[in-house]
Amino acid sequence: EVQLQASGGGTVQAGGSLRLSCAASRYIFDEFVVGWFRQVPGKEPEGVSCINSRDGSTWLADSVKGRFTISSDNAKNTAYLQMNSLRPEDTAVYVCVAGGAAGVAGCKSAYKGIGYDYRGQGTLVTVSS
Repeated sequence: EVQLQASGGGTVQAGGSLRLSCAASRYIFDEFVVGWFRQVPGKEPEGVSCINSRDGSTWLADSVKGRFTISSDNAKNTAYLQMNSLRPEDTAVYVCVAGGAAGVAGCKSAYKGIGYDYRGQGTLVTVSS
């Protein structure tokens, strides 16, 4: 069993930055891909980014490429999502996920739980214009 704890959300003006953290209850980076999806009421959730620390591969949604960066600190059992140049359309609840079956290629659909068996509570990011 794995518990994921997401943190780092908040309110920021457009153009600002935030860093989200996803802390796991035990060491998982040798077996799981970790990432985030985001959700807005009334809209379909969107896979944002994932990382496979075993080979360093990552995936980023087109909507965040060039602005978001994902990384991990294996010693701290924590993954990070650095979000720069934030836009109002980035406003959402960001949910941390982890799983071993789908790889980073499955990150786009991580919100469906396919291959991503674990998810934490969301952290709210609000970007004001």
